[in-house]
Amino acid sequence: MAQKYFADQFDDEEVLFVFRKHPIVMRRGLILGMLAILLGTIPALFDPRYSTYFIGLAAGMVLGLLVYLPSWISWHFSVFIVTDRRLIQITQKGLFSRSVIDMGLNQIQMVNYEVAGLQETLLGFGTIMMQTFAGDLVIHEIPHPAKIQKKLLEILRTQGVSASPYSEPPELEMEEDERKN
Repeated sequence: MAQKYFADQFDDEEVLFVFRKHPIVMRRGLILGMLAILLGTIPALFDPRYSTYFIGLAAGMVLGLLVYLPSWISWHFSVFIVTDRRLIQITQKGLFSRSVIDMGLNQIQMVNYEVAGLQETLLGFGTIMMQTFAGDLVIHEIPHPAKIQKKLLEILRTQGVSASPYSEPPELEMEEDERKN
């Protein structure tokens, strides 16, 4: 029996690729955590002793960690798993809420990406857009979206799924076939 990498993995299913969102998604928790640490140093303004400063700083660090922890948990436990059969999107929302999207690879029609704006360009993240039979799946804040798109397309091709980064209307495809004949 093969090793299972996640709870819902089938016995004969192979994990091909795992990725998660860019760490930038934790920015709000990081900023609030840093403000909590700064808040812990305020008592030293009124009682300027080393003990007051270090006790306040320690309390601020504990508070900062507690404020930052939910952001980290949401980032760390939100993953995208590509197996030889399906794409699974596990999204952790806070501490006690999780959603799972499970889609067969043969349902994916098209995979595109977009990097828009200065922040996305400088920090190297963007958006992956997948057109499927069930609708569009848009995944924001993905690191190196061009590399991930390329990897996804390679996996789809090796699994025999015909997905392209662009799509031509069926009329154009028929016209091209007629010209070739």
